[in-house]
Amino acid sequence: MRLLHQHPGGVTAAEVAAHLGVTIRSARRYLEEVRTDLEAGSTEDGGKRWRIPAIDLPRRLSVRRTQAYALLAARPLFEALRGSAIHQELDLAAEELVGVARRAGRGPNAGVSDARLEQRFRYVPFAPIDYGPRSAELDDLFHAVADLRPIACQFPGETGALERLVLHPYALVLFKEAIYVVARDEGRGTVRVLELDHVRETRVSPSGRFELPDDFSLEDYVQGQFGLWRAEGPLTSVVIDFDARVAAALTRRRFHPSQRLEPLADGTLRMHLALGDLREVAPWVLGFGALATVREPPSLRDAVRGALADAIARYDAPSSAPAVTAPKARATRTLRAARGRCGSGGSS
Repeated sequence: MRLLHQHPGGVTAAEVAAHLGVTIRSARRYLEEVRTDLEAGSTEDGGKRWRIPAIDLPRRLSVRRTQAYALLAARPLFEALRGSAIHQELDLAAEELVGVARRAGRGPNAGVSDARLEQRFRYVPFAPIDYGPRSAELDDLFHAVADLRPIACQFPGETGALERLVLHPYALVLFKEAIYVVARDEGRGTVRVLELDHVRETRVSPSGRFELPDDFSLEDYVQGQFGLWRAEGPLTSVVIDFDARVAAALTRRRFHPSQRLEPLADGTLRMHLALGDLREVAPWVLGFGALATVREPPSLRDAVRGALADAIARYDAPSSAPAVTAPKARATRTLRAARGRCGSGGSS
């Protein structure tokens, strides 16, 4: 791809082979791997000259050092895309940004050409999924979203067996370090949110196209901490009380647009939510341990109670090497975990 960027007029398989030190047969195979991103012209001897379409060629963009540092800091956010053509493009852009970031600065940084701030200011992802085995599906979905093309794939149905779907993919979303596609399922006639990790055997339509609905808005599906879904029908009122030790950290975070916080007289904090899907709520509450109590609805309260009972039963089961933990140390770890759960960060 770097060679193609350096030669906007295109390159032949023989030129690729000479540049990479491989056989022409291997060069042709490499070009076939990226041919969906290329266009082919004819040479005088009847061969092919591959080039990047003019619309995809780099454009000049003025970037200041501070902007380069900020963009490089966010680079690990896209670690889930590693192995895909999208990630390769991001790597090429990052190389250009590093060059900008390492220019000598002014003021206190006058004459300093290699402060390496791009290595010391960054976003750290939380347990990103390795999508290396799914890179082909990711590339297909990206092209289908970008070009508004239908895509066929296999996806597990309600029984777990793979079903053949035809999708009109509206958007790709990176949510909690995982990749999802928001797409209309032509068979069901509904818009669904599908996790990429379960998508198999994708095939983009070579000629078909679909229209993006005028009323589609990705914001309708983004539900903060509690998943990707569109609120339809009646919403459920959720009420959760949090211990005073995490109240201050919770007040600094917005977990859902419907969130309303109510400080109580004893120092605890009551959170009110209006949600159309509760699947993500119980695991989130359980992360706070004894520092959170569900008040409403009864179904959610019972789900959390049942999960806690199952956990206690596991610890009550005989163990060959039981661990002994001091109560104070155990409580301290629970508090730290809950603070991390609500985003207070920090360590001591």
